[in-house]
Amino acid sequence: MSYLLLIVEPVGQRQARSEKEARHLYQQMLDFEEDLKKRGLFLASSSLRPVAEGVRVRVREGKRAVIDGPFSEAKEMVGGFFLLDCDSREQAIAIAGECPAAEWATVEVRETGPCYLA
Repeated sequence: MSYLLLIVEPVGQRQARSEKEARHLYQQMLDFEEDLKKRGLFLASSSLRPVAEGVRVRVREGKRAVIDGPFSEAKEMVGGFFLLDCDSREQAIAIAGECPAAEWATVEVRETGPCYLA
């Protein structure tokens, strides 16, 4: 089963870090990725640029609206993700607890699947 670990972090947290601290935390995440690969669980991952650089697109009644970030209502942002191949939900939750980002962000665990299932 595929599970997505979403790294949800407070907006502005990255800017509050020194470059040295940021590079250290990023290396921890790269090491975590290597461990997942060795364990045969890794499918994909990426970090995401800050929400201020994002764009939201929606279409209503055939009209497209494009809203540039930053988004004033956003208190958190998805800072990155890991896509894993796990045997169970419990395994995915355990791995989320191993993720270094769990110490400075929230790691949300979501199973992939069709959106028509509630």
